[in-house]
Amino acid sequence: MSKLNVDLDLVRKYNVPGPRYTSYPPATQFTDQLPSARVEENIRRNNETASRDLSLYFHLPFCETLCWFCGCTTVITLDHGRSATYVEQLGREMELMARRLHPDRRVVQLHFGGGTPTFLPPDQLRRLGELIHRHFKLAPDVEAGVEVDPRRMTRDHLQALREIGFKRASMGVQDNNPVVQKAVHRIQPLEMTRQAVGWMRDLGFTSINIDLIYGLPHQTVDSFRQTLDEIIALQPDRYAVFSYAHVPWMKPAQKILEDRKHLPSAETKLQLLKLSIERLEQAGYGYIGMDHFARADDELAVAQREGTLQRNFQGYSTRGGTDIYAFGMSSISQTEDTYWQNLKELPAYEQRIGEGLLPYARGYVLNDDDRIRRETIMQLMCNLRLEYAGMSSRLGIDFEEYFAAELDSLGDLEADGLVERTPGGLVVGEIGRLLVRIIAMRFDAYLPRQGVRRHAMTI
Repeated sequence: MSKLNVDLDLVRKYNVPGPRYTSYPPATQFTDQLPSARVEENIRRNNETASRDLSLYFHLPFCETLCWFCGCTTVITLDHGRSATYVEQLGREMELMARRLHPDRRVVQLHFGGGTPTFLPPDQLRRLGELIHRHFKLAPDVEAGVEVDPRRMTRDHLQALREIGFKRASMGVQDNNPVVQKAVHRIQPLEMTRQAVGWMRDLGFTSINIDLIYGLPHQTVDSFRQTLDEIIALQPDRYAVFSYAHVPWMKPAQKILEDRKHLPSAETKLQLLKLSIERLEQAGYGYIGMDHFARADDELAVAQREGTLQRNFQGYSTRGGTDIYAFGMSSISQTEDTYWQNLKELPAYEQRIGEGLLPYARGYVLNDDDRIRRETIMQLMCNLRLEYAGMSSRLGIDFEEYFAAELDSLGDLEADGLVERTPGGLVVGEIGRLLVRIIAMRFDAYLPRQGVRRHAMTI
C-alpha cells in the first residue's frame, strides 16, 4: 500500500459533519414506529435456513468512572453486583433469541463491547461465557474480540476471556501524557498499558489493537509524538486513531471539555492527524481507511487488497455474509434487510427481559434502494473502488444509469484527487482514503445537502 501524503488544505476543505457508515442507512434513520411484530417476522425469515453464519455482540455498559470524552452508552457504578444481575439478564435474552434462531447456525464472530467489559470480575466473565456456549454453536475458528481497560484488569480477567475463546483484544489508551489524562478523567500510566500488553501476549492473544484519540485538551504535536513513539514500541498489531468527536447534545458530560483555551486549535488538530498517519506508516502500519491502521500481513490489510473487507456496527471486518445478533441494552442487530436496536436505558431493558420479551426499542427495514446504496457505500468504504459492470451484475441494475446524478456530482472530488475515474469504474485516490466518508456521502439518499447535520466531523 502506498504512503499517504496528507494535504491539510484538502482536509480543511472537506472537514464537515457526516456519518461513520457503520450502517446504511445510518442509525439516525431508525424509528420507534416499526412494530415489534415486523421485526419478529424478519427474524423468523432470517432463520428459515442455516445458510448464513452469526456474529454475536454483547454490550457490557458498566464503568467505575466516566471518561469525559466518552461517546458510548454507559452505566457508571462501583457496584459489581449490578453486572452480576445483568449477566443473568443477558442469559435470559439469549434464551429468548435462541428459540427464534435456526439451531444449526454457526457463530463465526463474537465481540464484547462497552462500557468496560472487564468491569465484570473474572467469575462473571466465565459465567457469561458459559451462557454463550450453552445457547450457541461457536465455530472452532471463531473470531472473538473484546475491549479491555487495563486500569482495573487483572491477569485472571484475561485468562477468563481466553477460556471463553477470545484471541483479539482492543485497549483504549487515548494519550499517555499525564496532563491530558487528568484533563479527560482517565489516569492510565504507560507502565500499566505495557503490563496489559505483556499479559495478553503471554496468554496467547494473537491480535492487539490500541485506540488513540487526537483533539483532546492540552495535546500538542510534541506531546502526541511521544505517545505515538511509546505505543509503537509496544508493537501492537492494529491501531484505531480517532478524532475526538465532540457531541455534547448526545453526551452532556463532554461540556466539561469545552474550555477552548485547553482544546487544540483546528490547525493543531490537523497537524496531530498528519503526524499520526505519517508516524504509523513509517513504523510499518498501512492505512486501512477511516481511523484504522494495520500491519501489511494483518488480515484486515489482506482482505482490503483482495476486495473482501466488510464494515458493520463492529467496525471493519473480514467475515462477510454474517448476521449480527446483539444482546444487552442499546445494542444493535443487523440482518440482510433489517436493523433493530434494544432499549437504551438499563431499567427499561431489565423490565422487558423480566416480562419474557425481547427488549426491542426501534429499528429499520431496508428497501431496494437502501440495499443498493448500502453495497455501494460498503465497496467505497472498505475496498476503495467501484467497478461498474461488477456492481451492475451484483445489484441487478445498470449501475451507471442508476447513479448517473451521483457520478456526475463527483467532479470536484475528482479535481481534488479524492477519486480517479477509470475505464468502467472509479478508484478512491490516495487522499481519498482519508476522506472516504466524503465520497460515500455523495451516494447517501438521506443526508441533507444543506442545513444542520447531527453528526460528528469527518476528521
